[in-house]
Amino acid sequence: MTQFRYLLFDLDGTLTDPKPGITGCVAYALDSFGIHVENLDTLTCFIGPPLVDSFMEYYGFSKEQAQIACEKYRERFSSVGLYENCVYDGIIPLLDELKASGYTLIVATSKPHVYARQILAHFRMESYFSFLSGSELDGTRNQKGAVIAHALKICHITDYSKVLMIGDRKHDILGAKENHIASLGVLYGYGDRIEHEAAGADYIVNNIQELSDFLL
Repeated sequence: MTQFRYLLFDLDGTLTDPKPGITGCVAYALDSFGIHVENLDTLTCFIGPPLVDSFMEYYGFSKEQAQIACEKYRERFSSVGLYENCVYDGIIPLLDELKASGYTLIVATSKPHVYARQILAHFRMESYFSFLSGSELDGTRNQKGAVIAHALKICHITDYSKVLMIGDRKHDILGAKENHIASLGVLYGYGDRIEHEAAGADYIVNNIQELSDFLL
């Protein structure tokens, strides 16, 4: 058992594998700009970071274009892409054990909370979490640091030494540092060891079994 009592989990790439839905919806959005992507695997870089940032970084969109692209993305995601997703093997048993062990579990995702809540409900995972912190559809709180800060505030968490952020991308690690809490990078998602080490992750695990061994 670790010294941590509050576990903040990223959603995409940490609890669930959203690759088909996210890459398909990004391709749909890009297609509306006349950009046709044949290999959807090239779009996995969009999993994790805020969408606006990714459209700007990877396709050179202006902020205005990126916001339009996000709207197109949501046209497909809200009805189809949302459920092109699956829970990683081993996550449900891990959540069972963590909750039984007395941890407080929280979801902290850059995804709009309205979608995140639907995903948790779809996979019958909502009962494990005491709070879900996400972004708003208007772009408010779309940075991971702000998402984490919101969770800490709403949950009245003041002892930051007891908090651990768990995620698969550098944004999870950097957001944790911004809020002065510890971070753990998982390598079964969409970030690699180099990314996590460069961001300054306090801990890194290869798979869900290692995550379980670390926490329990």
